[in-house]
Amino acid sequence: MKIEVWSDYVCPFCYIGKRRLEEALEQFPHADNVEVEFKSFELDPNAPTTDSRSIYEVLAKKYSMPLEQAKTTTAQVAAQARTVGLDYDFDNMVVTGTLDSHRLTHYAKTVGKEKALSEALLKAYFVDAKHIGDHDVLVEIATSVGLDADAVRDVLASDIYTEDVRAEEKRASDLGITGVPFFVFDNKYGVSGAQPTEAFTQVLEKTWAESAPTLQVLSGGATCTDDNCDI
Repeated sequence: MKIEVWSDYVCPFCYIGKRRLEEALEQFPHADNVEVEFKSFELDPNAPTTDSRSIYEVLAKKYSMPLEQAKTTTAQVAAQARTVGLDYDFDNMVVTGTLDSHRLTHYAKTVGKEKALSEALLKAYFVDAKHIGDHDVLVEIATSVGLDADAVRDVLASDIYTEDVRAEEKRASDLGITGVPFFVFDNKYGVSGAQPTEAFTQVLEKTWAESAPTLQVLSGGATCTDDNCDI
């Protein structure tokens, strides 16, 4: 089974949804046969690398709400995050664009480190309040999961993998995905948002039941097992 996950590194529900999917997979008896692949999605492709505004100011403007309401809303999200063991630091969060983070993830995929890097980037942004648009910070994060520093700098200094990011975003658009996180199971079922763990479990079971080969026994008779023969 293959699960494709469209997400962004500055989407608070993406990290929560990732944890809930992981919880469901921990309980799923066929987890070893499940491949999870993360796909690029920028919530704001035009976001600047450096933005001096707080996350509260950004949200207040985006959703036309008072600053205090933005703080209340993020506090509610932080409470959800704590239920899956994540301690969000909205007060110190650094607003930035994520194209370079996504490009770097595509590079990490070529050396088998994309899952480790995705987790490290989400943690860096939401828990550690690091500036994941800053190249020096990205090098630090990437090397912490075993990527080569010089190779990472070369990627960041170029525009390589930009087309890969755009291709995944186009596929999301073709699928009608307008928000993240969005989970696609075997290109058959879509789950939108950070659903409860139980919802992921149900989709996992349904998808597996429909994709795994089954044998329909039409009639019974005398059989032999490892231990004995039914004569």
